[in-house]
Amino acid sequence: MKQIIILTTILCFLLSFCVQGQNKKDSLEIKQAALDYIESQHNVKAEQFERSAHPRMVKRTFWTNKITGKEYLRETFTDAMVLLAETYNQKGDKFPENPKKEVIILDIFDKTASVKLIADDWIDYMHIVKLNGKWQIVNVLWQFNNSKKH
Repeated sequence: MKQIIILTTILCFLLSFCVQGQNKKDSLEIKQAALDYIESQHNVKAEQFERSAHPRMVKRTFWTNKITGKEYLRETFTDAMVLLAETYNQKGDKFPENPKKEVIILDIFDKTASVKLIADDWIDYMHIVKLNGKWQIVNVLWQFNNSKKH
């Protein structure tokens, strides 16, 4: 009886794993999308960013109006991020010699994933989707480690 329960449990686990579509290849591709996102700024390579992000990606954070002190939602889109990747670190002085870029996959379900990227001065929470066989970032919610910088 114990063997049947154990085998049933293992079978249920394996079936749920297969249905969700999780596999090592997906995990590696999801991680690479997050790395391309941050490394495009380190390396000043817009094409690296474009490889990671969907053309309709939106990046959001809270920001503070310096005059009123009121917080609001600030949005950035793919085209602005491409420009940032092309220009932000041109002098090579925006990041440490060995920048922090820790990628934590929080969840994968079928064709969607949630990821946390820990960089030197901020964190990014990302939603990544698999479209036409390619994992691409569609949403980013970020903040500086020191929220007073906002």
